[in-house]
Order: sequence, then structure tokens, then C-alpha cells
Amino acid sequence: MDSKAPDAFRTISEVADELDLPQHVLRFWETRFRDIKPMKRGGGRRYYRPDDIDLLRGIRHLLYGEGYTIRGVQRILREQGIKFVQAVWTEARRSRLTAPQRMRRLRRRRSRQPNSRARKAACAASSPLSLAATSATVAMTRLGAASRR
Repeated sequence: MDSKAPDAFRTISEVADELDLPQHVLRFWETRFRDIKPMKRGGGRRYYRPDDIDLLRGIRHLLYGEGYTIRGVQRILREQGIKFVQAVWTEARRSRLTAPQRMRRLRRRRSRQPNSRARKAACAASSPLSLAATSATVAMTRLGAASRR
């Protein structure tokens, strides 16, 4: 692969070796990310353009390096675009943080922002109506227990 020009097309095996991924993962990603479109020649042989490879690097970094889900990366591609995802890998390469440090930073950010279920539960618990309903339920339970005695 080192003997090829930087702008040369690459086969799926060359790309898989470069990204340290199995070939079947690249084929699977083609089904999940519609922006990955390698050129196919006779017999279905795939040839990846340099832009395709940069996009794959960005997707790989977001999935494995940053901990995003496939759905999360799909959303980023939809909202930010292909160029953004291609640039993510370049920026990460320049960054001096190691992968575990980036993951800790990402987890810290996520832990500061409660998910929607936690927010709803917190709001419901502090709402006067839910407190009144809880009090009424407790009072009715006590009355029922007292009438049985």
C-alpha cells in the first residue's frame, strides 16, 4: 500500500488493513452509512477513493475513539455533513489527548447532562401534584389498613 500514490484508489483489503478493521465491518458500514459509496467494478470488487477513506477514518474515530453509537454518527453526518466527519479524524490525530483521556472527558460531559428520563423523573418527584397524589395514596392505604382492624 505504501507504493501507491496518496490519491490512488484502494481495495477493501488495503483499507481494512490501514484502518485495522475486518473487511466485513467496512461492508456493514456501507449498509448503515449511505455516504460511504466505494466504486464497484466487475464482480463487485470495491475501490475506495481517498475521500471515502477519510470518511471511514472519521467514522472509525467517532465509533471507537469517542464512543458514539452508529445512530449517533448517522446524526452527526446528517447534521454536520461529510466534511465535518472527515475532519474529526484529522483533529483527533493532532490532539495530544490519549483515547482514555478523551473518553473520560466525554463521560464527564455526558454525566453533567441528565438524560430525558432522569429529568422527567426529577420533575415528577418535585411536582406538587405528584406529592399530593403520593400523600393521598398513603392516606388511603392507612385508612384501608385501619378499617380492616
